Amino acid sequence: MTLLHAHAHVHAEITFGIFAEEVLLHSLIDVLKLLPILFLTYLLMEFIEHRASDKTVRFIERSGTLAPVVGAAAGLLPQCGFSVSAANLYTGRVISVGTLIAVFLATSDEMIPIMISGNIRVTTIIYILLYKFAVAAVVGILADFVLRLFGKRREPINIDEICDEDNCHCERGIFYSALHHTLTITAFVAIVTLVLNSAVFFIGEERIGELVGNIPVLSHFVAALVGLIPNCAASVVLSTFCAKGIITSGAMLAGLFSGAGVGVLVLFRVNKNLKTNLMILGALVCVGVAFGLLADALPFLEIVRK
Repeated sequence: MTLLHAHAHVHAEITFGIFAEEVLLHSLIDVLKLLPILFLTYLLMEFIEHRASDKTVRFIERSGTLAPVVGAAAGLLPQCGFSVSAANLYTGRVISVGTLIAVFLATSDEMIPIMISGNIRVTTIIYILLYKFAVAAVVGILADFVLRLFGKRREPINIDEICDEDNCHCERGIFYSALHHTLTITAFVAIVTLVLNSAVFFIGEERIGELVGNIPVLSHFVAALVGLIPNCAASVVLSTFCAKGIITSGAMLAGLFSGAGVGVLVLFRVNKNLKTNLMILGALVCVGVAFGLLADALPFLEIVRK
């Protein structure tokens, strides 16, 4: 996305023309550049999801102890449909809690298209994805190991009672679904971009960066809480802020680790064990903050533009 080079404009000489040129025009350019990239990206995502999701689920079911590794790999796919499936599979005792956590931790929703459209270097994106995969797989395996060590078992649940709520809008084919998702995300990105560019125009990029930079631990914790929002809004906001250099990659990752998109919402709807659901949420936040802080200490995870 285009970085808005603005300063704090607080005097009377501000006119609508200046605001329109530096905020509205920049925001419109950002969104227009995003449209073709988003559509092609989501078209590919829909193709992968509809052609490969069933095979992926069957493979996970047979993976045993290493299921969290497969779950982490599946969670990397830039869509929240698999996190929804994972919530249902966990509730039906098809996959373990470690596999569910691995999928949730690896899920990034809109990070990849936002990063690509923000001209972030491809190698940087790959490093971020590998980091998410490694953390998700290890934490998932450890979660299953601890539960087996203490002999924790869940009572059986009738999987037939679980409703399928992937909200993929696929009844008209992958092209309609990709277009629907593109327009939906673009509208949200337009709002976020306009608000962000307006804030930069009136406050200034440097001052915003200083406010966040002075409280790194708090910013990671806040980002992890934002990530819990059960839709793609959180990932759009966090990825956009990171692509614009307002928050660090570690703060972004703190929110992306804790965020699992609609999967968290579905988990609370289909799994009646509130205590377990809250423990999973707590684990996501703790992992997000801890490994978000660690990410800022790793130079290869620093955001680098093309």
